[in-house]
This record gives sequence, structure tokens and C-alpha cells, in this order.
Amino acid sequence: MSQPTDTPAPPTDEAVHRLVDVPGGRIHLVEQGSGPLVLMVHGFPESWYSWRHQLPALAAAGFRAVAIDVRGYGRSSKPRDVDAYRMLAHVSDNVGVVRALGEETATIVGHDWGSPIASNSALLRPDVFTAAALLSVPYAPRGGGRPTELFAQFGGAAEFYMSYFQAPGRAESEIEPDVRGWLAGFYAALSGDTAPSGGDGSLFFVPPGARLRDGFPGDVRPAWLTETDLDVYAEEFERSGLAGGLNRYRNIDRDWEDLAAWDGALLTQPSLFIGGERDASTAWLADAIKAFPATLPGLVSAHIIEGCGHWIQQERADEVNRLLVDWLTTVHRKA
Repeated sequence: MSQPTDTPAPPTDEAVHRLVDVPGGRIHLVEQGSGPLVLMVHGFPESWYSWRHQLPALAAAGFRAVAIDVRGYGRSSKPRDVDAYRMLAHVSDNVGVVRALGEETATIVGHDWGSPIASNSALLRPDVFTAAALLSVPYAPRGGGRPTELFAQFGGAAEFYMSYFQAPGRAESEIEPDVRGWLAGFYAALSGDTAPSGGDGSLFFVPPGARLRDGFPGDVRPAWLTETDLDVYAEEFERSGLAGGLNRYRNIDRDWEDLAAWDGALLTQPSLFIGGERDASTAWLADAIKAFPATLPGLVSAHIIEGCGHWIQQERADEVNRLLVDWLTTVHRKA
């Protein structure tokens, strides 16, 4: 890995929007700063904008910070076929972005769905992605049975949200008539300061005849989410629709098939994990976190942020920035 620049990027260094060609279409990205490349991958339902606090912080620390719109989101390509959103396609996009930026290698950082996209990018292309930071969703090696069959066993009569998202058009018909209101409720439901029921994850089980949004909290707004922030997200999804983001969920069985050769594989590159104490993912995947000494042999550090919910890099931007910069500096110093 290359070393970060000795002189941090000047504070006036502004973020630049670009569209780059990749084998599967075009990817919209925002970049700021110069130095070793750090590629940031968002989750559902977000965009490059979820990394707005990290872009200037990493740039100031001497890194070339790049946040993408994942395929299906924002200004990136939106293939119509559901299977165009399989994990292998996302890995290919990430490699394509690195190459389009004129780089050979990158550190990859992912949040929510971006976390398994980041870990699989590092797993499948260790020659390109030399370190990985995972936010919210811990690394868990491929294994077990077919995901949709396992999810069908969760919740009794209630339907697990990943099962609820499977049928094309179903979740879209819930969300798209009121994108802004749905997003506001979903963000509040998973934020540390507004999550109901102590963040126990009951939101993710939909009773028969109900909608996912029926479990959202009332008219509350997380402290991290301004009206402007909500407008940015709503405008993106009102323009693009939700199918691209939801199609990621609709490929979990294809991913399980595609990644059979990596069953039980360890992620050996230097890694970082940051989770939220009030994030249901931290509770559900507690065993995956406990297994880190075995599954992440290159783990540099793992952190659970007290009182934090799911939207880690937005809820606790300063703390996440510090942890990322410390980790990046350590990783690149050792390279």
C-alpha cells in the first residue's frame, strides 16, 4: 500500500462529482483529497451522501476519499434485470471504479449492505482491496442453508423484512407513494435516539396484512437528520425509485450460490469493525462479532459505540471519523 501524503489536503479542497465507466455501466462518485484511495460504499436506503462527513475528514488526513452511488442508486446505472444486482456485479463495479480512477489498489469501507459488499470485494479481489472497514454489519463467512429458506423460519406468523422485500414491486408499492415520509420513519426506527423498543429488532417482522412502515415510530426525527438531509435522500429516491436498492435483497440466494467456493472463507486483510450498541444488527449478529478472532485474522480493532443506532457514520460522525483515520493511518504506516 502507498503511504498517505505528509501534508494533509487543504481545507479548501472541495468534493468533486464524477461519472466513471465500469464494465456494468456507469458509477457516480464524489471524491475529495489526494493520497491513498479509500472507497466508501453505502447501504439501503442511502447514497454517496451518507459519507458526507467522512469525505472532508479523510481528505484532511491525507487520503483520496471516494464515495459512490451503488448501482441502482442516485446517478449510477440502474439495470432492469433483478439478477444484475448480485454480489459479483457489485464487486466488479468496485474494481471498475478503482481502475477508472487510475489506481491499482484501495482500502474499502462499507456500511449496512455496503459492509458485505466491501468484505466480499476484499475476499474476491485481495489484489485490489488491501484493507476493509465494516460498519454496522459484521463479517460472517458464507455458510448455512439457502437464505430465503432460513428467513422463512423467522418470526412465526410475522414475516421477516428480507422476505417481505423479495417480491418485485411489493415494497416499492409501500414506499414510493410517500418516499419522504417512509424514509423519515425508517431512519428514525433505526437511530439510537429514536429507535422504539430499545432497538430490539421487532420492527423487522411484519405481521400478516401489515406494512413494514406500520412498525415505524411516530412523528420523531433523529438528531443527525436535518430537513436538508432528508430532502437530499427523498429527492434521489423520488427520481430513481427504490427498485435498484431493493434488488440487492432479491439476490441473496444467487449470492449464496455464486459464492459457494468461498464457503467459510476468512477475510485476512487488515480490517476494522464499528457497530452501534442500539443497532439490531449488533444483537442479531453477536456471534459473528465474537468469532472475529477466527474469521478476521487481520482485525486491527473493533468498536461498539454506546447509544448509537444503525446509521453509524451519520449519527456519530466525529467518533467514526477518528476511528477511521486512526485505523487508516495505522494500516498504511505498516504497509
